[in-house]
Amino acid sequence: MTRDWNRRTQLVHEGSRRSQYGEMAEAIFLTQGFAYDSAEQAEARFQHAGADEFIYARYGNPTTRMFEERIAAIEGTEDAFATASGMAAVNGALVSMLRAGDHVVSSRALFGSCLYILEEVLVRFGVRVTFVDGTDLDQWRAAVVPGTKAVFFESISNPTLEVIDIKSVSEIAHTAGALAVVDNVFATPIFSRAVDQGADVVVYSTTKHIDGQGRALGGVICGTVPFIRKVVEPYMKHTGGSMSPFTAWIMLNGMVTLDLRCRAMAGSAEKIAGVLAGDSRLSRVIFPGLPSHPQHALTLRQMGSGGTLLAFDIKGGKEAAFRFLNALKIIRISNNLGDARTIATHPATTTHQRLPEDQKARLGITPGLVRLSVGLEDSDDLIADLDRALDVI
Repeated sequence: MTRDWNRRTQLVHEGSRRSQYGEMAEAIFLTQGFAYDSAEQAEARFQHAGADEFIYARYGNPTTRMFEERIAAIEGTEDAFATASGMAAVNGALVSMLRAGDHVVSSRALFGSCLYILEEVLVRFGVRVTFVDGTDLDQWRAAVVPGTKAVFFESISNPTLEVIDIKSVSEIAHTAGALAVVDNVFATPIFSRAVDQGADVVVYSTTKHIDGQGRALGGVICGTVPFIRKVVEPYMKHTGGSMSPFTAWIMLNGMVTLDLRCRAMAGSAEKIAGVLAGDSRLSRVIFPGLPSHPQHALTLRQMGSGGTLLAFDIKGGKEAAFRFLNALKIIRISNNLGDARTIATHPATTTHQRLPEDQKARLGITPGLVRLSVGLEDSDDLIADLDRALDVI
């Protein structure tokens, strides 16, 4: 394969492996283990497995390897390791490289499960964690010190859609000898090449846009060959967080249409945000593609698009937000995102419900906040559905 192809071509063909039968679709190798021609061959493979040699599905699999090579190619990294879920990817990327006494600096605005790993899991095992306002570069400069092992942030925060300056934060990290670990799920591989902007490690929940149809959990860690194979792989294969071959096959099929889907969804999100902006029933509309967004210029420079998600604050708080959600007809209430179907989420009572009220307030997660993941439906139908539901409040 070649990485000189354009992205849409890579999304269809990169990493493909064909058996002796010459199948067109990627084959699913549903096997836990692999047979050897001799005891000597088994010994040799356990000592050093080649690029197309496999030992056990927890270590690697031909279908999973196709997915890893394809995502690494479009992300622009040397290698990747596929995981059982997005949180397995976040946990694996951080825990595999950290030990007691290490120091991590993280943005404060994160998905609830990411906060749990940083606040509970890492701290429990002796890792020191400092939280900063991810949009404030001076706070990053003050917190990242010589000896800091890693910085971690979501390139677009969940759910308030703050956009972090990947290039600047990565430069701050590198000055101190730290690795920049970026959760890039909201930006998608289509709109953000985080590695080109300085990130060392990029993680995705492939459950989101990469699958894109709400079928399977998955995740991936992208980085250099030494990081993936010497740091991540030993941890993941011994702790059991690897992606299944069937899931890898689903993700490979999702990637074929990833570019087309993300661009269509982003176009609809921009149209919807433009219609909602200034609506008297809302106290604010958050969309990185709107000129009113605090990081609008950074968004265009970093992504070239506002992305596929927006958020808005409904006047009247939780009661009004619930009336709105319950009145929707096309848009579904769920906690997923990046789906072909448009999804509305009430973060304060679902994805971020475990946070104390003062922390929610500090992060801007108000009782009236609704996060909208825009799907592939007709944008005019979605706008009409939103308008009808807003009338109910």
